[in-house]
Amino acid sequence: MSYNVKMNQNKILTTHTGSLPRPEELIKTMWALGDGIPVDNKILEERIAEAVYLIVEKQLNAGIDIINDGEMSKPSYATYVKDRLSGFGGESPENYFFADLHDFPKSNEIVGANPGRKKRTAPACNESLEVADPKAAELDMVNLTNAAKKFNAPFMFSSSASPGVISLFFKNTFYKTDEEYVFAIADAMQHEYEAIAATGAFVQLDCPDLAMGRHTEYAELDEKAFQKRAAMNIEALNHSVRNIPSEQLRMHLCWGNYPGPHHCDISIEKIIDLVWKAKPNTILFEAANPRHAHEWELFKNHKLPDDKVICPGVIEPQSNYIEHPQLVAQRIERYANLVGKERVMAGVDCGFSIHVGMQGIDPDVAFAKLNALAEGAAIATDRLWR
Repeated sequence: MSYNVKMNQNKILTTHTGSLPRPEELIKTMWALGDGIPVDNKILEERIAEAVYLIVEKQLNAGIDIINDGEMSKPSYATYVKDRLSGFGGESPENYFFADLHDFPKSNEIVGANPGRKKRTAPACNESLEVADPKAAELDMVNLTNAAKKFNAPFMFSSSASPGVISLFFKNTFYKTDEEYVFAIADAMQHEYEAIAATGAFVQLDCPDLAMGRHTEYAELDEKAFQKRAAMNIEALNHSVRNIPSEQLRMHLCWGNYPGPHHCDISIEKIIDLVWKAKPNTILFEAANPRHAHEWELFKNHKLPDDKVICPGVIEPQSNYIEHPQLVAQRIERYANLVGKERVMAGVDCGFSIHVGMQGIDPDVAFAKLNALAEGAAIATDRLWR
């Protein structure tokens, strides 16, 4: 089966943003590995491959069109790079600053106590960055491609940390400037992006630095300075994917997938003009949670560039509520009626398990939510194309 970047134009396609609940045995094995306990690499690889087969089948059974490997091989959506690149040998920051959690200390305790989040590590960059394990990304794609072929999946994607989000989490103690650092990351990550693209899959760049970054590490910047930093991160991203067609690229905006107040989130209106300058053709963004669900109105007066497709989140991944398919359809139609039905896909605000072993959502509910996504997209398709 060949995977190309041409998509159907007669339906609302469904996808999600990356991480999905992992099997319990895989969680235990990856936790042990993270704690420095010796793990048989062959057993780990077998469990990851088995988990990918299972997760692909579950996505297709739920009705998802563009599937991935659920990030089964990754301990976290961004911090996994410490095991694939050399140069991260410095000390990890003790914690990360979130402006909204700072205002609500009890919420900070609740978020910080999540076992998946507690186990993530992001050591500082203290040497020149180089690709240390070129086979890791390639093995990810072997597992995903094999599973996709077995179950006749029509489209697949694989998510990867953007240069900007890596620079956000991994403190720089080696490079002279922020610009030098983020471009060094871009050069080092180019191999992974191109390894994904070589299989025909969509390459998803995860970019919380452009949204969540505003109320975390970049919180001390004024708005103009933040936009300048975001523009630099986008420039580095474009540099790293210069050899990949834009229509094979997707970008995920994220304000932070944690159950916090989020009252410090920057509005999408203040970053969207920067986002359009990024090379990826498809933009995924939060549109279902209570802090951002109203922002569909932006497109009433904001023209979608001719070369872009949007994929609003119409499912929220932090809650055990299962969205009603009619609500999902309504959310999709709002965007389709403003920018055109052929330029809208339907997705999820963020991942369901961005760190290995994250607790908060019932794994079975996560797949029920994906099924509601597919049912809602079918309803919207019927209304929009009838």
